[in-house]
Amino acid sequence: MASEKTINDLFLDTFKDIYFAEKQILKALPKMARATQSEDAKAGFLQHRDETQGQIKRLEQVFEQLGKSARGKTCEAIQGIIAEGEEIMEDYKGTTALDAGLISSAQAVEHYEIARYGTLKAWATQLGLKDAIPLLDANLQEEIATDQKLTALGQSSANAKAPTKKAS
Repeated sequence: MASEKTINDLFLDTFKDIYFAEKQILKALPKMARATQSEDAKAGFLQHRDETQGQIKRLEQVFEQLGKSARGKTCEAIQGIIAEGEEIMEDYKGTTALDAGLISSAQAVEHYEIARYGTLKAWATQLGLKDAIPLLDANLQEEIATDQKLTALGQSSANAKAPTKKAS
């Protein structure tokens, strides 16, 4: 009979998932920065790349606290979100709608990360992982701030520049 899975197992699996996700995001952000037509969006994507490097370091600190090697677990969700972003880069290249699409894709990533970090922080609290909580919270707060910046960027420029036409 298989051993019963616990919240500890769920925490570790989800933690490995977000570690994998952050590594994939780190690879995707420079591509998005190169694809965007807006200098503000380019700067934002590159700034988030730098933040992501710091987030990965925090996750590696938590792995160390747990006595585990820093190893990710394939995250199908983030791979799908990134693939959608790549599709937008290809399908909308050279159009005024490109930046709005890139910002939308970036926000999908942020929302996924916010959900994961919020859950991991709650489970770390439940499991008494006191040293992990501030590290997870720092990542969560950065993701929330990035989402807010993306919203402002979309509203102030990218969405307004994208032409509108009735959907057929």
